[in-house]
Amino acid sequence: MTKLNKVVVVLDEKAINEIANGKVDKRTLNTGRPVNKKSARQARLAKQAHYSNVNNMFVSGKSFKVGNDIYTYKQLPSGKLGCIVSNVTGYVCNVDYIGRTKVKCYSFVLGKKVNVELNLKTLKFVS
Repeated sequence: MTKLNKVVVVLDEKAINEIANGKVDKRTLNTGRPVNKKSARQARLAKQAHYSNVNNMFVSGKSFKVGNDIYTYKQLPSGKLGCIVSNVTGYVCNVDYIGRTKVKCYSFVLGKKVNVELNLKTLKFVS
């Protein structure tokens, strides 16, 4: 085996920046083995990603369907929790808690507090 101790590599500034930023190749992204998509870990990660997407859709105000009615979550301008609004009748209930997969709401009917719990896993979002 011969040594290449007298080899000179001439690089321009663009090539040096690409090397410094790791854009030469994608070896750092390769784990060295294929991913088993059916493994319990990958299934759990996919489920977590799905719940995160559903939560983001709810918080961003995307309309969802419960029964035959379409509702939307509206956040208060102060950044605190908001309320759920019907596209037909208007205000429905105040949001008390937004979790990873559950939303707890309340409203007052005839002077009594009525608690409502929405399961984000079962909500159907309208496009």
